[in-house]
Amino acid sequence: MVIAHTIQEFQKARLALQGSVGFVPTMGALHQGHLSLLQRARAENDCVVVSIFVNPTQFLEGEDLEKYPRKEDADIEICRLAGVDILFMPTIEQMYYKDELIILAPKIRGYILEGAKRPGHFDGMLQIVMKLLNLTSPTRAYFGKKDAQQLSLVTQMVHDYFMNIEIVPCEIVRDKDGLALSSRNVYLSSQERLRALSISRSLQKASQMVMAKEFRVDVITEAMRIILRDVDSIEYVKVVDRFFYPIEEVKPQASIILVAAFVGKTRLIDNLWI
Repeated sequence: MVIAHTIQEFQKARLALQGSVGFVPTMGALHQGHLSLLQRARAENDCVVVSIFVNPTQFLEGEDLEKYPRKEDADIEICRLAGVDILFMPTIEQMYYKDELIILAPKIRGYILEGAKRPGHFDGMLQIVMKLLNLTSPTRAYFGKKDAQQLSLVTQMVHDYFMNIEIVPCEIVRDKDGLALSSRNVYLSSQERLRALSISRSLQKASQMVMAKEFRVDVITEAMRIILRDVDSIEYVKVVDRFFYPIEEVKPQASIILVAAFVGKTRLIDNLWI
């Protein structure tokens, strides 16, 4: 496995790759969810490239940029064991210039839900993803469904900018207790973790209701909010179509139910693709 810290090192290693390339962009602190992306990329491509970069432009003032979990040695070993060909670990100085072109999220879809609570977040996310996709020139790029709005906007960016890359959505990976895996789960105390399980339980309730032919969004979200009383605060419980436009009735095979909530000081997101 080649570990590249500079653009020049990466480009040299990338030129040596032959065949299809699967790319997995991450911010490190790799867990089983990331590993599932690496394994799928390995199974579907001749070569695998992974990036680890905690992107400052997608963090808002007061968010956890400085204390975001970093586990460099463990991440390197996970990538090595997963059969990664190139691990790209650039510095901020390598990735950004003082006065550069910027990419802006769409004015509607980029400023609802996550975008409403974190204005500018998706601008920074799309900026770095565009840079990384241009550098890696992958055949396929792998993104988890847990960050559903991010996945939707990246897919739109690739479409709108005529980029010849397949964006591959990957299923959410959960712990045995149902909690969706996240690098931020390490912030939770044992008691907070127990209360956080109400998030996945609320989505399970929504799934049961849809299976029982209850499609009314207001009825489903009200039942979810009752279960979510264990969290400290709810940012949103929403149901949207696959393009992230609000809907009044769940449409099977075409809807996403999303939750964002605080447990203690930790902000958690989860969702269910219907």
